[in-house]
Amino acid sequence: MEEFLVPIGRTLTSFVLLVFVTLVIGKHINSHKTHFSFALSVSIGSFIANMGFHTNLKFMDILIAFIALLILYYLCLLLSWRSRWVRKWLSGRPTVLIENGKILDTNMKKVKLSIDDLNQLLREKNVFNVGEVDYALLEVSGGLSVIKKSPFQPPTKQDLGMAYAKQSLPVELIMDGKIIAKNTSGIYSQDWIEAECKNRNLRVEDIYYAVINTGGVLFIDKYEDNLSSPVDLE
Repeated sequence: MEEFLVPIGRTLTSFVLLVFVTLVIGKHINSHKTHFSFALSVSIGSFIANMGFHTNLKFMDILIAFIALLILYYLCLLLSWRSRWVRKWLSGRPTVLIENGKILDTNMKKVKLSIDDLNQLLREKNVFNVGEVDYALLEVSGGLSVIKKSPFQPPTKQDLGMAYAKQSLPVELIMDGKIIAKNTSGIYSQDWIEAECKNRNLRVEDIYYAVINTGGVLFIDKYEDNLSSPVDLE
């Protein structure tokens, strides 16, 4: 029985530890925006796998090494935050691939990127004509940032002289039939929410999701959709 309990216990402990670490520094790990964040994500996977399944290795030894890795990563974050010189070497810098509409073949060779690769990255940005591009930069994460030439940039409301209103972040008021208490402040009080529901002959319990969108308009989605033939049938 013990031979089954030990790996199960190690696996559960490793999983809890992984969840805790991702809660603390998950945004840095998941983004893969820098070289050392990518290296950490790969290393964490290896450590967690060994903690859970490699019973020949002592759990505490792996745990100590894992904690040392996290401390090292935190120090790298701290140094890169404080020093631009350190950040340049730890995080890397973007590479300019197109400048003033001209493809920089020297930089393309440095990053080992072919014309086919560049065209694919441009297509992923909905650019099918390289002649439309003024600047293109290959980011450390591997993504491509593009600035189109002026004639090919979509017009904005400011360009067209149209009126535009200031937008704000959406405010979620109801989720799963319950009012989100932390968002019931200012004009969006609990009384205001209940009054809006009453005006629509609804109860809070009838609402699946309610949110004040970026334009300041209340959007409500009920549990009962009243669709005779929904598209997605299980």
